[in-house]
Amino acid sequence: MSENLIAVIIGIVEGITEYLPVSSTGHMILVGSMLGFEGEKASVFEVFIQLGAILSVIFLYREKFIRILRPQKVSMFGGGLSMQHILAGIVPVMGIGYLLHKPIKTYLFSPYTVIVGLILGAILMLAAEKVAKRPVTTDVDKMTLKQAFWVGLFQVLALWPGFSRSGSTISGGLLLGMSRAAAAEFSFIIAVPLMAVACLYDLLKVWDKLNIADLQMFAIGFVVAFVVAYLSIVWFIRFLNKSTLASFAYYRFLLAAASYYYFFGRI
Repeated sequence: MSENLIAVIIGIVEGITEYLPVSSTGHMILVGSMLGFEGEKASVFEVFIQLGAILSVIFLYREKFIRILRPQKVSMFGGGLSMQHILAGIVPVMGIGYLLHKPIKTYLFSPYTVIVGLILGAILMLAAEKVAKRPVTTDVDKMTLKQAFWVGLFQVLALWPGFSRSGSTISGGLLLGMSRAAAAEFSFIIAVPLMAVACLYDLLKVWDKLNIADLQMFAIGFVVAFVVAYLSIVWFIRFLNKSTLASFAYYRFLLAAASYYYFFGRI
């Protein structure tokens, strides 16, 4: 299989899964293993195309980002989404992620750990749907700093590959009285600084290993991830306005079972 075709396939997978509650990291590990696209070059490529997915959120929510960057007064009980909300949502996972970065990369990036994360994340999503009551916060601009902080704590679960950042944060938002759509939008917005920092950190470590010959493959993956992620987000928000997370949870169970059979069940 040509590298350009691999770039398109993985770019599509990244774009679809990055913001859906199905774990993009888990899918990238599984698909990369199935395609035989692994190793140092694959790791750099997967990090690079995430920047395309990040750009799609910035483009889609550009007005919110412009407003967030403007100084404004906020209170614990509302006042519009602000930089304080973003910081409250990302500080917990950034701190723990920094401390555990090496062991996570060393021990948790494998098909088996992804399968475990897919199952546990699905259970969390179904539990959140069952326990959550009628939402009191239906607009992301009305969420409180307290909600932002606790959603950020739920995001720590996504450090385990397969758990899903959006699945964890949306489930946390539901349990904290937010609507699915509001929780999802907050999840997308706080993902931008987190993913940007993580991507740049990883790229700086391997910058000297980038090859000009790989530019075409990387560019294709970047563009595909941007376009597909944009369409995926638009569809997902519309979906959440009338449906629950249950279908994604059941999909995760099926994917976990199929992956277990593919990697460990065959003789």
